[in-house]
Amino acid sequence: MQRLKKTSVLFCFLLISTLSIAQTSFTKRIEGRLISKNIGVSDVHVMNTSAGRATISNESGYFAIGVTLGDTLLFSAVQFKRKSLVISAEMLRSKMLIVPLEEFVNQLDEVVVRPYDLSGDLGKDMQNMDTGHVVSATSIGLPNAHVKPPIQSVRQLQTATAGKFHPLMILNPPIDPLINAISGRTKMLKKRVARDKKDIRLQQLRSSVPDSLFLTQLKIPIERIDDFMYFCEVDNAFEALIEADSRIAIWEFLLNKSVSYRENNDLD
Repeated sequence: MQRLKKTSVLFCFLLISTLSIAQTSFTKRIEGRLISKNIGVSDVHVMNTSAGRATISNESGYFAIGVTLGDTLLFSAVQFKRKSLVISAEMLRSKMLIVPLEEFVNQLDEVVVRPYDLSGDLGKDMQNMDTGHVVSATSIGLPNAHVKPPIQSVRQLQTATAGKFHPLMILNPPIDPLINAISGRTKMLKKRVARDKKDIRLQQLRSSVPDSLFLTQLKIPIERIDDFMYFCEVDNAFEALIEADSRIAIWEFLLNKSVSYRENNDLD
């Protein structure tokens, strides 16, 4: 009987160890967003150097990649400093990983270029240069010059669903829209469009509120503004206010949320 108990204990210990190892090595697809100055950063290479996986952030800075606990993610782009993150258990549990990037500034001494006498100071050089009339769609009066082109995700959705109707489609109906609908690509693109449009509205709201108001009225430190906005964004009520575009209601929401945020982060 004593031997049976010891065997059972040993079996339980081995089972727990096996489950722990399996959980540690479990691959999870995490989603994240790369930002700089409160704006999503596109075309950033996201590399899981531990697993040999890679992806690129989309137009709004979002990305998704498979990781396991302890993997190292490397973020690189020409105009930003390289950044690496080691995946922790908290990151695996988070719904959205926010990764701020720092701009890379390569400062050079003043250089004079002959024969144009350019100093390297753009403001000074622009004043000294004789520039001609700028030709654009607006300046020459082209139709639809002021029409804003659709964002990338909208264009992708239009392509996936055959876009605009054409009479030849009756004789030769496109197959791609049917395949995209069956495979789930159309549904995925619709979600991406909704997310990108929401992100644009959030960026517009963030740009309309000066940092001084966050600091004086909401009492949010400058370096925590991005984190505070994410704190608000995950609340479904905030999304409804953004949809309604009620500035008064949004400001009241931010005031109430700032109290909770300061309490949670011991800022008072």
